[in-house]
Parts: sequence; structure tokens; C-alpha cells
Amino acid sequence: MIATGGTAVTATLSPVVLPVFESASSSLYYRGLVSLQGGGGSVSLISRCSLRVKAMEGSRTVNVNGTDLAANGHTGDSGENQNLLSSIGNSTNIAWHECSVGKVEKQKLLKQKGCVIWITGLSASGKSSVACALSQILYRRGKLSYILDGDNVRHGLNRDLSFKAEDRAENIRRIGEVAKLFADAGVICIASLISPYRRDRDACRALLPDGDFIEVFMDVPLQVCEARDPKGLYKLARTGKIKGFTGIDDPYEPPLHCEIVLTHKGGIDGSPSEMAEQVVSYLEEKGYLRA
Repeated sequence: MIATGGTAVTATLSPVVLPVFESASSSLYYRGLVSLQGGGGSVSLISRCSLRVKAMEGSRTVNVNGTDLAANGHTGDSGENQNLLSSIGNSTNIAWHECSVGKVEKQKLLKQKGCVIWITGLSASGKSSVACALSQILYRRGKLSYILDGDNVRHGLNRDLSFKAEDRAENIRRIGEVAKLFADAGVICIASLISPYRRDRDACRALLPDGDFIEVFMDVPLQVCEARDPKGLYKLARTGKIKGFTGIDDPYEPPLHCEIVLTHKGGIDGSPSEMAEQVVSYLEEKGYLRA
């Protein structure tokens, strides 16, 4: 029931979900079977036509085929629309909205396949260097990638998180969800962070289709990482000025079944570019560099 200039108008439309009304002046066009009923009589239009529906000032709902749609787009308590809503965590009454432009279409546009390359290892193992080298190689090949560096993400999205175990888990969960969005857009997402616990990495793997999560382990011994110590963090951890530092007083759990292992070989470090080329070879072999 919609009021227009003092006249009550009832519109009966074929069942669909209407767009969200953002304000009293918002309007939409809808194709359907329309029956209009005014104050002094009624007019039935038994044909398909376009109907302009304006949200009336102060109104919070529009009634379509017996279903109340609130002005924020949520349905009322009636029937089958309830089945479309779900609750995830603390978010209630939410629905997933599909788009006709999906992952396959985006991959064809970019001429590549979206995936997540998850580089894990101790601090100073070379994760960020390999991530940047990999991004450079992909760029030269005309492939689109994006790096989610652990420190960089903590400058913004995860600035509210500490390095306690529960916050580290949340840090990784958020990055995993963002990485999933990049992969869904057809982008090769390179996540570079210590991510010390297997359960957290495995949870991120579970977000993606089989094969689209590529775990890369920087297998560099603790003593080598500590000797490098470019940020001076190991020194601070050894003197007790940093607590819960991975490898010193907090454990690192190496992957058990990762896709790629980049190994430190007897005191001779491969360059970041050489290590990145190993990842590129894997991507070529698995078909990620073509749509």
C-alpha cells in the first residue's frame, strides 16, 4: 500500500526482491502485473508495464505481494523470505547477493586465475623480499597481483590488534578474508606474514576452493634469521623487551603439507628473485597465469 497525494494505491507485483530505499525521494522502476485502486474507484491493468514506485515520506516499509520490505532492504517476519536470511557470527538477518559478473568473467578479463599465495616463516626469513620480487616478475609478465604484508596491514585494517595469541589469530583471519576477496576478483594475492600457527593458516586455506591457496614456507633456520635481524627485534626479544616473539618465547609451527618450500642452503642464500621464480614456475604449471 503506497500513499500518493492522499489517494491510496495498492500495487500487486510479481514476486521479486526490491532495491533498497535510501531516502523519501528514492524511486524505482519495476515491471510486473499492476492493479491500481484509488479512493473513488479502481483501475486494473492486466498487462505487463513499468510502474514507478516512490517511497513515501516517513515510511519504513513497502508491501509487495504480502511481504513487508523495510526501508533498509530487510524483509519482515513473513514466510519464505525468512529462509533467505542467515546469521554469521554476530551479524544477523543478512543475505548473500550474487552478481552476474563472477570470478570466471573477471579472470577472463585479466587473462589469469585468482589465487592466494601465502608466504609464511620466521621474522627475517625473507618473506617480504620474496613477495616484492614475485610481484615484480608478475608485473613484467602483465599479470595483476597485490601484496598483503603483515606489517603494512597492521598500519590500517588491523591497527587495533596486538601480538597476543588471540589478536594474532584475528589478524590472520582478517587477512585471509581480504585475500579471498582479491582471489575472487581474479587477482593473484600475495600474503606475506609470519602466521605462526597451523590452525590459523589452515582456516585461511579452508576459505578458498581446492588449489587456490598456495602455501609457501620460508624454511630458514632461526639462527640465520636472528643473525640478519634487520629490525633489531630478535635483540629486543632476547633482552626481554619484547614478549611473545615468535621463535624466542613463542612457537612457530612449520607447515606439514605446503605447496612450496623455499630453503636456505648451507649458508648460501638464494636471491629473492630466484626464490620468486620458483613460485612463478608453480603458477605456470598449475595454469594460474592464463584464464
